[in-house]
Amino acid sequence: MTATAFTRLGSANAYDNTLRNLQTRQTTLSNLQESLTSGKKINSAADDPTGAAQAERAMNRIARIATDQRALESQRNSIASAESTLGNITDALQNFRELVVTAGNGVYTASERSTIAGQLTGMRDQILALANTKDSNGLPLFAALGSALAPFVGPQSVEPDYTFNGLPGQAASGQHTIPFTLDGEAAFMNQPARDGVFNVTVGNTTTGSIPTSRSLTTDGVVVNNSATVASTAALAQATAGNPDYPSYTVTFTALDSTTVPGTTTVTYDITETPAVSGTNPIVSAATASYATGSNAKIAITGIPGLSFNINGIPPTTDKDSGATVIGSPAVGDTVNVTFKRSVFSVLDTAINDIGKATNANAATQAVAQALHNIDISMSRVSAVRGQAGDLLGRADRITTDNDKRNIEQEGNRSRAEDLDMIKGISDFQNQQTGYSAALQSYAQVQKLSLFNFLG
Repeated sequence: MTATAFTRLGSANAYDNTLRNLQTRQTTLSNLQESLTSGKKINSAADDPTGAAQAERAMNRIARIATDQRALESQRNSIASAESTLGNITDALQNFRELVVTAGNGVYTASERSTIAGQLTGMRDQILALANTKDSNGLPLFAALGSALAPFVGPQSVEPDYTFNGLPGQAASGQHTIPFTLDGEAAFMNQPARDGVFNVTVGNTTTGSIPTSRSLTTDGVVVNNSATVASTAALAQATAGNPDYPSYTVTFTALDSTTVPGTTTVTYDITETPAVSGTNPIVSAATASYATGSNAKIAITGIPGLSFNINGIPPTTDKDSGATVIGSPAVGDTVNVTFKRSVFSVLDTAINDIGKATNANAATQAVAQALHNIDISMSRVSAVRGQAGDLLGRADRITTDNDKRNIEQEGNRSRAEDLDMIKGISDFQNQQTGYSAALQSYAQVQKLSLFNFLG
């Protein structure tokens, strides 16, 4: 005989279970509605602790990228200002150069050359002011690795005439940064072995200057524009422990055109100021020869690290008096070689030599020296300007990388916390339909009571 089991279902218990399910559905529907409203599937860390942590890391990285980019923009603005300033300096140097060329006009008088020298002085002051330009934060654009608020000091009454009041060198770029400043020392200060900026002047120990009567077009002794660097090792040795390269003077002490018929032999000494080589003169009684009656061409190689040629003219006969005019070089003639330690020194020398030129030949010599050294100075400024262009290009590349990093981190954050709107709407509609069906079924079940039939 089979026994049938009967189970009594309590109405109150069934109603409680149904209400709990309805409340759960309502909570889920409310959460879906909140996610749709905010557009995020994670509205608090409790929703998804792992996803919330991933989103937080991504947002922190995005914030760091934004900070790096703001700093980079500030650095870019400073370097852009420095590059623009170097462009203005190049233009000013070009104008200076053009005015120097004008000063070489043979018809100008000493007074007119003095007037041009005054104009050149104003341009020099402008270039020095531009070299000390500051950025919007009041910091020098050409501070190198660190400097005073005015990196370039001068002119000074004692040597050195101009100094860089800072630490030379170019700061390195970082992975996400570029320097705030450029190396002003590399742009405006010269080095003997690197730049070879030397000024050569001629004179005479007796008269002070070479008489005009002994010159053709270049005031007697002519040097091939400027001294050239022959040995960087010798230059380094000569400047070891000395902030300034010494100046050297070639003095012609004897002239012999009789011992060897048809040959003229000159004797000269080379002295050093200050005397850093240990002995002075560093070259004593050196000799050179050339054919009598021809233009002299004497190669000077005794100066440490330098070599240049001295070109002279043979004796001539004055067409009016018939007297013999001494040629050059002559006993007592001197050639002085000095190193110019800065762009500003080059400009000052040009101003001084042009302003004090007593005749067209002296002006020609001064102009030739000035043009050669100004061209070297302009090449230094252009080289550093090129470095500024490289830094600006690097800043653009870093900006592009930051944009890519930002997109990547934004994607990580979005995957961690953003809601898939299509899926979210679908889930919301499904949940809404289920909740509505649950309410309707609960209402129907609620009517299935014995008391409804007893009534």
